Amino acid sequence: MKTELNYINFFYQTVSGKEYDIPLSYQRFGKELFSAPIILVNHALTGNSEVAGEKGWWKKLIGEHQVIDTNRYTVLCFNIPGNGYDDFFIDDYEDFTTADIANIFLKGLDFLNIKKLHALIGGSLGGGIGWEMLVKNPRLAEIFIPIACDFRTHDWLHAQCLVQKFLLNQEEEPLQKARIHAMLCYRTPESLNERFKNKYNQQKQRLESEDWLVYHGNALNERFSLKSYKLMNHLLMNIDADESKLKGIISGIHLISVDTDLFFPASEMRMCHRKLKENKDDVFYHEIQSVHGHDAFLMEYEQLNTIIKNIL
Repeated sequence: MKTELNYINFFYQTVSGKEYDIPLSYQRFGKELFSAPIILVNHALTGNSEVAGEKGWWKKLIGEHQVIDTNRYTVLCFNIPGNGYDDFFIDDYEDFTTADIANIFLKGLDFLNIKKLHALIGGSLGGGIGWEMLVKNPRLAEIFIPIACDFRTHDWLHAQCLVQKFLLNQEEEPLQKARIHAMLCYRTPESLNERFKNKYNQQKQRLESEDWLVYHGNALNERFSLKSYKLMNHLLMNIDADESKLKGIISGIHLISVDTDLFFPASEMRMCHRKLKENKDDVFYHEIQSVHGHDAFLMEYEQLNTIIKNIL
């Protein structure tokens, strides 16, 4: 059963100067506000605020007696405005940048009178938003855990998002095509080859790997909107936290990468770690070992849980 959505409504002017009435929706799991340490989770590209519970996309990490124990913590998750989970959509998606989403989330926390987080956690795009939040409010969180993401969109990721943009502007099955391409970025050649081994589906007259990709394209098309996907891809394409302000972040920072990530390569996150270490002592690097690439942060729960348990 889905936890009830809560709303904060406010006026917002984007960095580009456009004006919007924003219905910022969120869900709370675990303890009542201000009765326990607060953890804010920022969701990834096709994620949403339902981070825990029966259908929670991170329920193997967050919940009763899980590593992030809802008997011990208050867990909050905002919906990125325009992700469609709350039926709010944005037509002119290029009005917004990742910095805008960070501003909106910070404004949401302010409305809730939350001045300090125990931890800020974000995977992929959600982590990018987290970086943007902390350069704007360096004292916001005691702990920051960016997972499979960097503080900026580098050339490789930008190029993949550009291909996504081209596919999303196709007239015929744009969402399906974009999702099939994205799945090849989220996984690795080894992951697909080991799983499917060139097996052929005689009934459907195609490789099982092709059938799997088509399934994921159709599944996303049924549950996600084209407007939302265009917005999310645009945000992923434009992560750009001010590098000069990273050294001012007060939080202890724990970067978690995936050794085979093709989206946010581990080499980029190791480089980020080295840069931060030049000016900051409490920054640490952790690496998930997996054949599955970027999606490992949603699959390798034993490793992820061990890492986060040690951090918290």
